[in-house]
Amino acid sequence: MERFTISLDEDLARAFDQLIAQRGYRNRSEAVRDLLRGQLESSRLASGEAKQCVANLSYVYNHHERELAERLASIQHQHHDLTVSSLHVHLDHEHCIESVMLRGATRAVRAFADALMAEPGVRHGKLNLVSVEAEQARHQHDSRGYSRRGAGAAHLHLKPRS
Repeated sequence: MERFTISLDEDLARAFDQLIAQRGYRNRSEAVRDLLRGQLESSRLASGEAKQCVANLSYVYNHHERELAERLASIQHQHHDLTVSSLHVHLDHEHCIESVMLRGATRAVRAFADALMAEPGVRHGKLNLVSVEAEQARHQHDSRGYSRRGAGAAHLHLKPRS
């Protein structure tokens, strides 16, 4: 672990300590590490450096909107290679929220999310991306999902980058 020193004026230090308390960090170091990870992740995603990602797309829509539910399902089926899972929740008599878990090429995930959120009737859409490194692995898993030694089927491991 590498250490460094940072100087803050009293007002900034007090505000930072309040943020630490609100978020439940045990110390300043944990908070600084999370802030740095978040900034590095934002930079990777903005620069196009993050080639692969996992993501959550959440959006609210009115299910009475003409054929909207069918259009949304169709878009998801057209991108079945990106769609891992979805959760559908009824909010009231008219509105639903869906949360779709995605994985794949960052550019493709963004394009999918943009297309889905642009559908007329979709409101409050938000995409949360996390960059990952994709590795081909070849090992077996036991019934609990734990890795075992020995040759097994090739499969993909996705590791968060920071």
